[in-house]
Amino acid sequence: MKLYDLYGFEENRLPFTPFHLGPALFFGLLLSAVFDFPTFLIANVLPDVEPFAVSFFSIRGYPPHGFFHSYIGAIILALALAFCMYFLRGFPGKVMMAFRLQQRSSFKKIIFAAFTGSYFHVFLDSFLYSEMMPFYPLQVNVFSAYGNSTAIYGFCVVTALLGITLYLYKIRKGLAILG
Repeated sequence: MKLYDLYGFEENRLPFTPFHLGPALFFGLLLSAVFDFPTFLIANVLPDVEPFAVSFFSIRGYPPHGFFHSYIGAIILALALAFCMYFLRGFPGKVMMAFRLQQRSSFKKIIFAAFTGSYFHVFLDSFLYSEMMPFYPLQVNVFSAYGNSTAIYGFCVVTALLGITLYLYKIRKGLAILG
């Protein structure tokens, strides 16, 4: 029995993937002058805690991409993440140093990264999952009709490769100072 059979998901539509890290890495590095890089990375994957919890705890009757995969839910996630990252800002800096990256952080960069990352996650997933209601409380997903999983996953893979290339370029001569 396959995982998607066990939880009733469509084939190739598993609810929790690392694909969001590709765009997060690329755009986070590219736009580090306006984003707090670690916050942007986390914000791009944080909404997938919801489908992971639905799958892991076998929650029946709740869609894998429920409330926190709406723009209203993303606001709550972004605010919680922004405050956590602001109060813990020393720790992400130490982790970034392990990857030879350094960045001055500010609450403005943190909050902008948290909102942009969580909204970007909802936007990308809106094309893939018809059960999503990105404009909750409206019970419609206008984007799913235009969804093409191959294009979305391809975009995520290409941006991951571009992000890795950009990262290697930035650290080539030592420590990379981000915006």
